[in-house]
Amino acid sequence: MRKFRFAFNILAIVVFSLGISSAAQAQATRTWVSGVGDDANPCSRTAPCKTFAGAISKTAPCGEISVLDPGGFGAVTITKAITINGDGTLAGILAASTNGIIVNAGANDVVSIRSLSINGACSGFSGIRFLAGKHLHVENCTISNFATFGIEGANTAGSGTMAIVNTSLTNVGVGIRTANNANTTTNIHNCRIDRSSFGVDGFGGNTTITHSVVSHMSSIGIVAENSATVTIDGTSVEYCTTGVSAFTATTSKVNLRNSIIINNGAGGTTGISIAAGASVASTQDNINVGSATPGAPNGTITKQ
Repeated sequence: MRKFRFAFNILAIVVFSLGISSAAQAQATRTWVSGVGDDANPCSRTAPCKTFAGAISKTAPCGEISVLDPGGFGAVTITKAITINGDGTLAGILAASTNGIIVNAGANDVVSIRSLSINGACSGFSGIRFLAGKHLHVENCTISNFATFGIEGANTAGSGTMAIVNTSLTNVGVGIRTANNANTTTNIHNCRIDRSSFGVDGFGGNTTITHSVVSHMSSIGIVAENSATVTIDGTSVEYCTTGVSAFTATTSKVNLRNSIIINNGAGGTTGISIAAGASVASTQDNINVGSATPGAPNGTITKQ
């Protein structure tokens, strides 16, 4: 009897180990999706999945989901370090009445989203919501037609960073909003934000905007709120109701360098707006013209 029990226990251990090995092997470093794929497939190049949600469970941490051919690949929640890469084809997410991508990853996880078209069909909530993770990198994406946010930094409990590069956001409520968290940093480079309510809302932490265009906002082009610091460098803010605002009294701060604030107040009045005790500091190489009330910085930055 003892020999039987011993043999049974050894068999159980072997079966359990094989199960773990099989599960590990089921996750590939690179998986594939296709417009004619099937989520029952293993997501290999020859047997691709249909959606990002179907592929993500079969992709190992720090792996990559690649797009094989054009298609709409559905909304997805990301819970681990991963890259979603749509380079070279039309890789779309249509997210009516939902969020396009939710990032709720681990504290040390880096998530990259590249070359996707994310469309809210005028009823979607947010294009990308960054709830948790170490870093979110968004590159070469087009985000449009969301009611709330294009990209929302909502990681109020963590210290995650965001980088948004070569990305267009149109008709998205608020283009890019940072988390209300002093430990967060956001870098926005070579982006265009058009025809929304707010362009960039620095809601907390530190935000740097370089070589970008913010145009035709029905409210404010670029705003610093709460204790946020927003640095604007080589950027054009145009045709907004208010161009640039340090919104919260005493605590909000904007730094301006080599930027153009032009023709704001088309339907509104103001180029630069500063709440009592807040700060807009300039290197004195900016252009601020064409607004009914241009406003002016209330501080200077000495060039080094």
